[in-house]
Order: sequence, then C-alpha cells, then structure tokens
Amino acid sequence: MSWWIFLIITAILGVAELVYFKVADKFNIIDKPNLRSSHTHITLRGGGIIFLFGAWLWVAFFGLQYSWFMIGLTAISIISFIDDVHSVPNWIRLIVQFSAMFFMFQELGLLQWDMWWAVLIALIVCVGITNAYNFMDGINGITGAYSLSVLFPLIYINAHTPFVNMPFLVVTGLAILVFSFFNFRKQARCFAGDVGAVGIAFILIFSVGKLIVKENDLSYIVFFTVYGVDTVLTICHRILLHENLGEAHRKHAYQIMANELGLSHPLVSTIYMLMQLLISFGMIMLPINHWIYMCGVFVIFGCAYLLFMKKYYHLHVSYLERNNTK
Repeated sequence: MSWWIFLIITAILGVAELVYFKVADKFNIIDKPNLRSSHTHITLRGGGIIFLFGAWLWVAFFGLQYSWFMIGLTAISIISFIDDVHSVPNWIRLIVQFSAMFFMFQELGLLQWDMWWAVLIALIVCVGITNAYNFMDGINGITGAYSLSVLFPLIYINAHTPFVNMPFLVVTGLAILVFSFFNFRKQARCFAGDVGAVGIAFILIFSVGKLIVKENDLSYIVFFTVYGVDTVLTICHRILLHENLGEAHRKHAYQIMANELGLSHPLVSTIYMLMQLLISFGMIMLPINHWIYMCGVFVIFGCAYLLFMKKYYHLHVSYLERNNTK
C-alpha cells in the first residue's frame, strides 16, 4: 500500500467535510440543545456523512470488493441522513435498516435458509447494535474515539491473520480521524448525526462479522462490550422506571459522567475508548478461552455499571427535580 494514496484520501476527506459544513449551514442542518442534551451550543449535524464518503473513496481507489455491503451501507446512511434533516417514521427507518443488514449478511455468506431462525435473530441483534451505537452518540468525541477503539484491534488482527481488505480498514480509520478533528473537542464544530453513528456502526459490524466468520468465533462480539453493557443496562434501568424508551434521556453512564460529574466530553470519550481497547487487546493477548474471557468481562463491567449508578445516579435525579420545578 502506497502511503501517498492514503495522504490523498485524507486530504479529500478533509475538504469534503469542510464543504459539507457549508451545505449544512446553508440548509440549516443543525442540532439545537434541550434539557436532555449534553451540549449547550447550536451545532451542525450530520458531519458523520464522511464515513459513507470514505467508504466510496475506498471503492474509487481500490475497487468494489464488497458490493452487497456497499449497497447496504449506502441505503442505511441515506435514510439516516434524511432523518437528520427531516424526521422519518420509525417503521421506514427499520425497514431500511433490516434490508441493509440483509445485504450485509449476503456479503458475509450468512443467508442459509435452513437456519432461518438464526438469521432472523442475528438480524435483530445487529439492527439493535446499530441503534445502540446511535443512542450512545451523545457527547463530543465519543463516536469517533470509541470507533477507533473497535477499529485498532481489527487492524492489528488483520495484519497477522487477514480477514478483510486492509485498505478498507485504513480508509475507515482516516475518515474517523478527520471527523474527530472537528468533533473531539470541548465545543465541537459538528456532530456525527444519525448518518454518522449508524453508518460507522454498520461498517464496524461488517468488519467484526468478517472476523467472526473467518475464525468461526462469535465471542469477538466482545469488541462492543463497553457500549453494549451501557446500552443494555440503561434500557433495563429505564424499563424499571416505567419510562418511554423512545424519549430522549440523559441516563447513560457516560452522560452522568459528563453532565452530573462535570468531566469534559473529550475526557469521558477517552475513558470509554481506553476501556474498550483494554478489553479487546486483553482478549487478543491473554492465553485464555475466549468465551470464558467474554463472560468474565461482561460480568465485571456489568457490576461496575451498577456500582457507578448506585453511587452517582442520585445526582441525575436531583437534576430532573430542579428542572421539573422550573
């Protein structure tokens, strides 16, 4: 791989992001803060469209190798971008998301109709992971930082045991870095939007899926541990509180860290990134059965989440009480 090709791609991505800022500003594609937000300034939305653009740049420079995947990525990114600009009914988004996952599964060679029930479960799980990734996009830097924490272990493994096109991973990383340049800061110039969070989730699920198929080892799902534990347990918490799961909220652990504990967004994002990197490289490096490791990690981080909430959730309750009295 010639380094100058990646340098050109990085430059194109940077220019494309700046051009998008002009477009978003002209058409008022913005995110306005509210009581449920973790930001206080009006900010451009949809900067994560660069992830889709990066994928098509990879195709332009290295050829179309995963055609079904690219169809799915393009479809799910377009509907997500439309939703960023103008709200799209949930049933339409879900139809497109399931269709996109269907295309991805075709690329991965998973559509075996004698196992239709397993395919159906996998489709539901993957659509759930995609939306969870979107739910977690609530503070500056977290989508970019966490995506890099998933991508770096994949690049490391791919360098030793190839399972996916390496330039695909590298160009994805460059797109994340360019986006993070504008987002990983105290006052972001843009947010990823649904197009960014959903798009990069789709790319990473596909990449991890390629690894799982290559190694025939489902335990590599551990590469999404931190987001997974936070999302699942937060949903369980909200169900216990009899809340409407469709309404925006600030109950994720990272939101309490940023809002109630006053930690800077970049710091919280870095913490999440480092935790996931530790988990992923622990699985790669430690001489332990992957399934035992995965179960142990899920238990440890689940307990850590519960202890964190037990100690600090009252701060969020106080915040809600103060705002409800206004």
